[in-house]
Amino acid sequence: MFLLITGASGVGKTTVRRLVQGGFARVLDATELSDVAGPPQATPSWRQHAVEHAVQRALAAQRAGRHFLLCGDPLAPAELLAAPSAARLKGLAVCLLDASEDAHRRRLFLRGDTPADMARHVAFADWLRAHVVDAARPPRWTTQVIDTSELRDYEVAARAWLWMRRVIGLRARLRVARR
Repeated sequence: MFLLITGASGVGKTTVRRLVQGGFARVLDATELSDVAGPPQATPSWRQHAVEHAVQRALAAQRAGRHFLLCGDPLAPAELLAAPSAARLKGLAVCLLDASEDAHRRRLFLRGDTPADMARHVAFADWLRAHVVDAARPPRWTTQVIDTSELRDYEVAARAWLWMRRVIGLRARLRVARR
């Protein structure tokens, strides 16, 4: 199973991956696009190449009887399914980390984004939210939305942990570090 935890910049994707990946290490490979394709470049060809590499890693995990988690990049599920090798994936489950516009802008401000950057991130969050939960799409992925607006990082990670356990059918104890 390919698990995608996605969301706009600043909603907690990288933090969630860092907090949960160790607890799933025996059944799941976890990564970000830059880990499979090198340093990010602002080009469509790099992104397409990186997504295909992630799908290839997921297929290798699938052959080994493992699952694959891509978490840390703002990636639309359809972008993943457009990869040449994606048709061979046994399944796709998507978890959208989302935040209210106020909470999102506050996080972006705290990390030093400019107002112009914030506007682009908020617009992308609106688009991604609609894309992930679009009822008109074919049912090619299952969707979970976690509103991170008022949650601490370990609370978001705990909810993502529960989603991952449910999706892959794992019965494991929750071990999420509190900060």
